[in-house]
Amino acid sequence: MSQSTEQIKPCYPLFMEPEYRDLLARKASECEDKPDKAFLEEKFLWTTSEEYKTLNFQREMLTVNPAKACQPLGSLLCSLGFKGTLPYIHGSQGCIAYFRTYFNRHFKEPVACVSDSMTEDAAVFGGHKNMHAGLQNAYALYKPEMIAVSTTCMAEVIGDDLNAFITNAKKDGMIPEDVPTPFAHTPSFVGSHVTGYDAMMEGTLRYFTVNDMADKKVGSNGKLNIITGFETYLGNYRVVRRMLNEMGVDHVLLSDPSEVLDTPADGEYRMYQGGTSVAELKDAPNAIDTLMLQPFGLSKTRKYMEETWGQPLSKIKPPMGLTWTDEFLMKVSELTGKAIPASLELERGRLVDMMGDSHTWLHGRTFSLYGDPDFVEGMCQFLMELGAEPKHVLCHNGNKLWAKRMTKWLKENPYGQQAEVHMGKDLWHLRSLVFTDKPDFLIGNSYGKFIQRDTFHKGPEHEVPLIRIGFPIFDRHHLHRSTTLGYEGAMTLLTTLVNAVMEKLDRDTIKYGETDYNYDLVR
Repeated sequence: MSQSTEQIKPCYPLFMEPEYRDLLARKASECEDKPDKAFLEEKFLWTTSEEYKTLNFQREMLTVNPAKACQPLGSLLCSLGFKGTLPYIHGSQGCIAYFRTYFNRHFKEPVACVSDSMTEDAAVFGGHKNMHAGLQNAYALYKPEMIAVSTTCMAEVIGDDLNAFITNAKKDGMIPEDVPTPFAHTPSFVGSHVTGYDAMMEGTLRYFTVNDMADKKVGSNGKLNIITGFETYLGNYRVVRRMLNEMGVDHVLLSDPSEVLDTPADGEYRMYQGGTSVAELKDAPNAIDTLMLQPFGLSKTRKYMEETWGQPLSKIKPPMGLTWTDEFLMKVSELTGKAIPASLELERGRLVDMMGDSHTWLHGRTFSLYGDPDFVEGMCQFLMELGAEPKHVLCHNGNKLWAKRMTKWLKENPYGQQAEVHMGKDLWHLRSLVFTDKPDFLIGNSYGKFIQRDTFHKGPEHEVPLIRIGFPIFDRHHLHRSTTLGYEGAMTLLTTLVNAVMEKLDRDTIKYGETDYNYDLVR
């Protein structure tokens, strides 16, 4: 055997060794009833056709590889952004294992979250006993300053009332009365992770402010509130803080998980690290305004703030790319009276210089992209600023109004003329789109690698390379620490995009005596 203590090989290339190839061949012939290769290839090619695309888009009762996750995943990320907070999910153990694993794989960090492990009896009689025991154990074991409660499908199907369950648990002495316990109902069978984040943000702000507004006055604390939305690039929390600090703007990020999801390896385990404090949450209605960096994904939070806080809630676009970062900083300056400093003007100038350096490589290139509504909107804006052309814009968790607005907006830009907006569609729909109307590149999360593999299988000339921008990124390391917002984020995105173009060009021109006439040293 080629595997030994002196030579440890991972599954690739280990499974390419003769003994493993023989083992797998015998397994296939003796234990599997596989169709022959020619039949599989015939069916594969059919799934790349216009005929199959038409059938694929007639699907109504089946989702294949959804470009979204479920609500409690979003509530968990939101909860992690509050100081000393333990996320608590009222539901089955398997669901919570999925949420933790999802974030473990993306952030490469341990993620604190508990459940009350509801099983069949709870599904029949209700989960109040699970809630009581779970809260008691969670508080005794992990000593949180706050417990943020959300739900999964099981609890929602049977109609468990979180407010009543938590209130009774406190009355029965399971946890102290003064332990904050904001909550949100987050049924997994509707909405998405973005909806769940919004629900938990609204639930938390409501918990701390709805009955405590008598002495609140908009603008009295001189601060600016920022809500990022479902944000998984930790660099974005930091770049927003840096820009506001350089402007001298006193501010609060309402939910900031950047520290607890990026702790150092120094021998100390930090279960709770950083985050927005209870005092900051209670003081938030006194801010000058609240800026939402993912406006589509925070509709429930916006409605609560409009009805209860009375802040202006100035509408902005996600600060991605050049123009929308300009607009964000100018809005901050308008609201606070603080000038945009020379340091940020210099940073902007560097971005403009980079765009000038690289625009010839990106001009006219076509990109299909998928992800959350605010993300794909921001990416489209920056692509068009670079002279690149969005081709297929797929958003599983948008809505009809969003799709209509996006279509109109794209058609108003000369670089968005051929863009198609696909709302409520999944990655199997996107697979048909890139086969029948090939873009140059695909932008999205790690799940897009299977589309790249399929397009390559049809032939190298059909390959659509994936550029990994979005969530989740499971198969690359440390991209979650990157930045996509502000001028700094635009520089990162531009670097990623243009180098992907050049990497593909090198691959296409690497053959001796065939294509290497364009295998250039300088590009």
